[in-house]
Amino acid sequence: MSWQAYVDTNLVGSGKISKAAIIGRSGGVWASSAGYTLSAEEQRSIISDFGNPEKAQANGFRLAGQKFFTVKADERSIYGKKRADGAVIVITGQAVLIAEYEAPAQVGEATPIVEALADYLIGAGY
Repeated sequence: MSWQAYVDTNLVGSGKISKAAIIGRSGGVWASSAGYTLSAEEQRSIISDFGNPEKAQANGFRLAGQKFFTVKADERSIYGKKRADGAVIVITGQAVLIAEYEAPAQVGEATPIVEALADYLIGAGY
């Protein structure tokens, strides 16, 4: 399966994720939803947040120019909120999955989708 298919089918295709991207841990966008653009600085910042979850917790993060407040940050996952919407970011061995959801979808509906895809990719060596 192509990286784009993971975004289109597994994430956005779930009906709970509104836009998503997969970036490499060393940088670069592997796949993304149409029109969903993460700047190079946003990508670097997200990747560095996994090495310093306290920074993510204190400062929040930006995705496609939008500020999110961090509600959870650890070595595997970062969750954020922006009004009624939110984001789930999960790191694997080689990639970072970034997914945004919009109300009426809730964190409890979006999180298992992103976490399950991350588990699959980890199991496949990614």
